[in-house]
Amino acid sequence: MFSEKILALAAECEKDCREQFEYIDDIAFKNTQKVMKVFAENKLSDRHFAPTSGYGYNDDGRDLCDKLFADAFGAEAGFARHSIINGTHALSIGLYALLRPGDTLLSVAGKPYDTLDEVIGISGKSGDGSLADFGIGYKQIDLDENGYPRLEKIKEAVANDESVKVVFVQRSKGYSDRRTLTVKDINDICDVVRANSNAYIMVDNCYGAFTEESEPKADLLVGSLIKNAGGGMAESGGYLVGTAKAVELASYRYSTVGVGLECGASLGQTKSMIKGLFYAPHTVAQAVKTAVFAARVFEKLGFTVSPKYNEKRSDIIQTFTLGSEDALVKFCLGIQAGSPVDAHVAPVPWEMPGYNDRVIMAAGAFTQGSSIELSCDGPVRPPYIAYLQGGLTYESGKYGILKAAQTVTE
Repeated sequence: MFSEKILALAAECEKDCREQFEYIDDIAFKNTQKVMKVFAENKLSDRHFAPTSGYGYNDDGRDLCDKLFADAFGAEAGFARHSIINGTHALSIGLYALLRPGDTLLSVAGKPYDTLDEVIGISGKSGDGSLADFGIGYKQIDLDENGYPRLEKIKEAVANDESVKVVFVQRSKGYSDRRTLTVKDINDICDVVRANSNAYIMVDNCYGAFTEESEPKADLLVGSLIKNAGGGMAESGGYLVGTAKAVELASYRYSTVGVGLECGASLGQTKSMIKGLFYAPHTVAQAVKTAVFAARVFEKLGFTVSPKYNEKRSDIIQTFTLGSEDALVKFCLGIQAGSPVDAHVAPVPWEMPGYNDRVIMAAGAFTQGSSIELSCDGPVRPPYIAYLQGGLTYESGKYGILKAAQTVTE
């Protein structure tokens, strides 16, 4: 199945990664302790898995699930819902909840991920209902040349402009080639903003949850359940956790003013979300190990990788600069061939809704679009970077990486 050369490379790389793997396992255990403590303190019981229908009044399981997510993330309040479509939907709920006409959204880690362009009004048609259509302004502050937040510029921006009502931080790199922000980076931003403004701080936490011992202390921390926090168990959904006031406003946008989180039938999805939270620290560790291994393999094959295998990580994303469309496509072909579902399918670049370039995506996942399962994607534009994430188990992740290595080297 694999050449002797590839197997020898794998053995060498695993030996190099041993220290990193031990560190990742330690983080996973600390986060598991946190989650187990939250489950025990909230007296999770079998009765909380019972489904509700219709309006979903008095759904104890749904309400407890909300509290479990809030407590696990160290937040005052929060909610997790299977009916949130994806991370962009969850982020949109937060943005529309916190911003009003005449306000300004300030993004302090450069431009957000491509799928938010039309939500903000950076691109798209006027009149479609973007934030810009509602008279909400947009400004951004790029990271410095080393990928760190420009704290002085942020301080100046929020102190001198009272219209800035939301400071937006994207933890992960999206389709850019920058370092991922650490929890410390984000907390430093929070400290500066809170000392100089009453603006809400909202963090796109997609890909970042449970990769460190703690989570950012934002007013609203937002993510998808088919990424880290769902542990590979949630079939759909998203979460929003943070301060009680910000979460209340978000709940009104999620449902309607005056109803908030009082309604919403669970339809039997509560168990998979809670089970996903239980698995999340372990599953995220498997994904991070896969990324570390992949970084070492492709670095030894002569490619530029970010981060390097022995650098600190704050998300599950690993990038590979492949240099050509052909190499990018081959890399994705290898990942697809190493997937448990649709391994026989050949991914091709296409005009994907919400993106500005053709995108190629390799994802043979049990849950469609699940980024915590091994997947790879990238915009077809120079320098042709592949963005890898996920791996439900390290062993299956390793298998997919070796498939990609063999395909690219052939």
